[in-house]
Amino acid sequence: MPDRLQSIKHGSLTWENIINPTEKTLALLNKKHKFHHLDLEDCLSKIQRPKIDEYDKYLFIVLHFPYYDKATDSILQDEINVFIGQSYIITLSPGNKVLTNIFNKIKRRPTLRKKYMGSTSGYLLYNIIDEMFGACFPLLDNLYAEIDEIEDSVFQTENPRDMLKDILTFKKDIITFRRIIIPQRTLVAQLEHKNKKFLPETLDVYFDDVVDKVEKIYNILETLRDIVASLQETNESILTHNTNNIIKILTIFSVIMLPLTFITGFYGMNIGLPFAGHEYAYGIISAFLILVVITMLVFFRYKKWI
Repeated sequence: MPDRLQSIKHGSLTWENIINPTEKTLALLNKKHKFHHLDLEDCLSKIQRPKIDEYDKYLFIVLHFPYYDKATDSILQDEINVFIGQSYIITLSPGNKVLTNIFNKIKRRPTLRKKYMGSTSGYLLYNIIDEMFGACFPLLDNLYAEIDEIEDSVFQTENPRDMLKDILTFKKDIITFRRIIIPQRTLVAQLEHKNKKFLPETLDVYFDDVVDKVEKIYNILETLRDIVASLQETNESILTHNTNNIIKILTIFSVIMLPLTFITGFYGMNIGLPFAGHEYAYGIISAFLILVVITMLVFFRYKKWI
C-alpha cells in the first residue's frame, strides 16, 4: 500500500503523520532532518520492544499500542515511530486508527489545534501519547463484557457446555495486551528524564499522569488475568463433576445389569434348572429379577451412592 503523508502546522510547530512509510518517504525525511540511518531502518522493520534513542537535535521513540482486529477477532499490536525535535513531531504508523483520529480531530478543530500545538513539541507528544493510552480503556471495557459472558456460561446450571476454547481465546488476548503494556511502563517513565530541550521539566507532571494511566491499565489486566484463571479452574471442576456424575450413573446401570445378565444367561443353558419345568417359571424368574433390581437400588440408596 502506498504511503500517505498528512501535515498540520500551527505557529512554529509542525506535525507530520505518515501512514505506511516507504523508503522514498524516509529518504526525503533523511534529506530534510538528517536522521540517523538506523532509526530510519527501524521505521521499516518491526521492533519487538519499545525504545527511546536520544540525539542532540531530536528523539526517536518506538511505541506499541493494542488494537482490536475484526478480521481475527483478537487483540493485536500496532507499532508507532515518533521523531520529535524542537519545532516538529513526525509520527509513522501502519495506519493506526486512534492516531489518525487524533490527527484529523486536531486538523478540523482550530481551538483544539491551538490547545495541543500552541506550546512545545513535548506538550503535543504528551497529548498524543495520553490519548493513545486513553483509547485502551474501551478495549478493556470490551474485555470485561466478554469475561462477564464467559462467567455466565461457566456457571450456567442447565445444559452446561465446555467453555475451554472461549477461555483460552480470552487468555490469549490478555497475554497479548500485557505483553504490549508492560514495556510501555518503563518507556513512559523514561520520557521524564530525556532531553529537556524537547521535554522540559514543566511536562514532568503531565507524563506522571500518563504513567498513572499505564499503571491503571496494567492493574486492570492483572485483575482480568486472575479472573480468567479462576474461571478456567471452575470450568474444569464443573466439567469433571459432570463427567463423574455420568460415569456414576453408567456404573450403576452396569452393576445392576450384571446379576440380571448372569441369571438370564444361566437359565439359557439347556440343562435342568430350578423352576425350569414349572408352570409359572417365566413369572417366577421375572419377579426374582425385579427383586434383585429393587434390592440393589435400596442398597445404593442406603449407601448414599444415588
